[in-house]
Amino acid sequence: MCGIAGIVSHQNVNQDLYDALTVLQHRGQDAAGIATCEGGRLHLRKGNGLTRDVFDNSQMLKLKGNMGIAHVRYPTAGCTSSSEAQPFYVNSPFGLTLAHNGNLTNTALLKQQLFVEDQRHINTDSDSEVLLNIFAHELQSSGKLNLTPDDIFQAVTGVHKRCRGAYSVTIMIAGVGILAFRDVHGIRPLVYGERVSDHGSEFMVASESVALDVLGYKLIRDVAPGEAIFIEANGTLHTKQCAEVVDHCPCIFEFVYFARPDSIIDNISVYKARLRMGDKLAQKILRIWPDHDIDVVIPIPDTSRTAAQQLATVLGVKFSEGFIKNRYIGRTFIMPGQQLRKKSVRQKLNAIDLEFRNKNVLLVDDSIVRGTTSEQIIQMARDAGAKKVYFASAAPPVRFPNVYGIDMPAAHELIAHNRNEDEVCAALGADRMIYQDLEDLIAAVGKGNKNIKHFDTSCFDHKYITGDIDAAYLEQIEALRNDSVKSRNQEQLILEMQCTE
Repeated sequence: MCGIAGIVSHQNVNQDLYDALTVLQHRGQDAAGIATCEGGRLHLRKGNGLTRDVFDNSQMLKLKGNMGIAHVRYPTAGCTSSSEAQPFYVNSPFGLTLAHNGNLTNTALLKQQLFVEDQRHINTDSDSEVLLNIFAHELQSSGKLNLTPDDIFQAVTGVHKRCRGAYSVTIMIAGVGILAFRDVHGIRPLVYGERVSDHGSEFMVASESVALDVLGYKLIRDVAPGEAIFIEANGTLHTKQCAEVVDHCPCIFEFVYFARPDSIIDNISVYKARLRMGDKLAQKILRIWPDHDIDVVIPIPDTSRTAAQQLATVLGVKFSEGFIKNRYIGRTFIMPGQQLRKKSVRQKLNAIDLEFRNKNVLLVDDSIVRGTTSEQIIQMARDAGAKKVYFASAAPPVRFPNVYGIDMPAAHELIAHNRNEDEVCAALGADRMIYQDLEDLIAAVGKGNKNIKHFDTSCFDHKYITGDIDAAYLEQIEALRNDSVKSRNQEQLILEMQCTE
């Protein structure tokens, strides 16, 4: 999962892009980067770490220009090398930089085509570099020196014909403008908005609407699946549908976990969707466990708080904040290795004993992926004096890999894989386990936009919308992304950072 942003303004955009990345930091804490354009010259700064660690004042001053793109990353392919930080750059044609959120599913085929047919060199293992070179080749095929919006949209059409998987993209063409487009299924989010200054309209694209809100841009709408928008350097906006066939199927896990609650994605309020998740989960508890003995509902901060509070209200049970979060520790789900995740949980959360002592506690989380964090939190509740510890998930069991840009790759690392609810409960050490039903999750999210007929729910039901995922592909990505690979890559990153100090 990554966060992207792009701005065309009438003034320097470096500070606005930096601020956008801090707002989107929840989408990736592994690396950050900004590319700007001053006239026809590109300026680029990227590296591993949080946004605040990658950029200092002297580096920000060098990022001049009235248009630019930005990116925050966490590595879906298990690689944490600084060489794969984005934006990526290629000099031909025109000078292009790209920021990408998602994951291509036909990368191997595309790499072969790029080498044999397009005669382009790929220097990293990142599918984002592949995507950039595919677009570069399609744009170069126009054979024109002076590009028109139609030339650029035609190149996007070529990308849609060749690329499979999930991709929300922003590309800066040096001296020309900024392009943004979304895959034909709209799996990953992308929105755009407008801000009117004394000099005229300024436009911004971003992964989430909250980035627009913070910078004073008015949300226009989501970029539609298969659609592209192009903003000229002078601020002129163009839009075009660049795919012949689209099938809108956004990732439901955005609403469960990744997106900020104050964002609106595909015209659905993330906050309202999570309230409805709490409603549905409470109704299930009342249906299957009407004589429950829950004394208090306690959320696991922060993403589950909205659903947990609504659940408590419907159940008529006390809601309490039983865990205090250290906000200077990153999100454990997106940390690159199991050992880092285990180490961080105790540093990240601390229990308030009085809220647990001699009580039957229902802990509520947004989801359970590997289960490592959940197991430790349940033990923390017991150590704090809880009589019984029940555990509820606002999402169904995560049993299958996600291949569209979320780090759920190795099936054997998912605690619910090949386990039923009772077996997961025993593995976590809880007294009772309640999962959201998939139908209820879909209803909770889908109520916000009746025009969306289905969602990507592949990590729950093993149904991959792109239709090109087989057992061989899943085995391949499992070999690339399991925790042992991430641990080795983390060690490599530490060595790289030591060598540069």
